[in-house]
Order: sequence, then C-alpha cells, then structure tokens
Amino acid sequence: MSEANKWKQPAQPPPPLFVGKKEKDLVKQVNDELIERVIGQQVLYYPISVEHTDFHSLYGEAINKTFLPPVRVYALVDWEGMETSWLSDVGVDRQSSINVHFHKRRLTEDQNLYVRIGDFVLYGDIYYEIVTLNEPKQLFGQIDSRMEISAKCIRAREGLFDAT
Repeated sequence: MSEANKWKQPAQPPPPLFVGKKEKDLVKQVNDELIERVIGQQVLYYPISVEHTDFHSLYGEAINKTFLPPVRVYALVDWEGMETSWLSDVGVDRQSSINVHFHKRRLTEDQNLYVRIGDFVLYGDIYYEIVTLNEPKQLFGQIDSRMEISAKCIRAREGLFDAT
C-alpha cells in the first residue's frame, strides 16, 4: 500500500452539530408557510390587558378581566371531543376541549403576542379558555430553542366571556 492511499487520522475531531441563526430562520420560515398556507387553522386570540385588569393583590386573580382587541393567529388545533358527565341536582354537563399548538417564534417575534393562562381563543363559533400551557418541542434538541407552545383549552361557560 502506498503512502498516498493510507488513511490519516485528523489532528482534531470534527466540530459538533451546529445549528445557527440561518438554520433556525429556515425552520421558522418553513413552519410559517406550512401553518399559514397548508395545514393550519385560524383562531382569534383574546389576550388579557395586564395594564387595565384589576388583579387581587394577594392571590393574583382577576374577577373582571379586560381584554385587548383580538389577534388572528394561525395554529394547529386538535379537537379533543365532547365529554358528557352527570352532576347530581344539576343534570347532564357537556364539556369540549381543544389543544392549540402555536408556533412560538411567529407569535413572539412577528405578532408580539405571549400566550397566557386565562386568555381566550375563538375556534369556529365557540370560545375556549386557556387552562394549561406546555412547551413540548425543542429545535434540534437545543435546550434554549423551544419552538412550540401547546395550550390546553376548555369551552368557556355562558356568561364567562363576552367578546363584545
């Protein structure tokens, strides 16, 4: 075997997988296009006005919330169906819920919107209240690059929320 064909070990190991700003921007662009033009649904998002809502000083709750004007948001929506239960002395109770999967960078960078528990969304002709939040996905496994916000929403009771 000649010396020219002999395999040589590199002086340094190869660099680790690098995902920089360009790669993150490409993923954002592709996700934006897919969600807004192909597979996403529209919801109207009603954010709470933190400045104009009177919160309880000890508990942090607000009985009468003040909302900002609605924002149209494209997201992936999973309808979880209708659950029926029996309440003694009341009767049958039906409750529906949805999971709304928001694209985090699209909301925070482009629409200046932050998803919070207690905000409302309009999906179809039904209002839903956000009850839990989750950030289940990371971009390429990077701890500081979360790309999704999942909001578990339950149907708002009559009289709880009035969009007018």
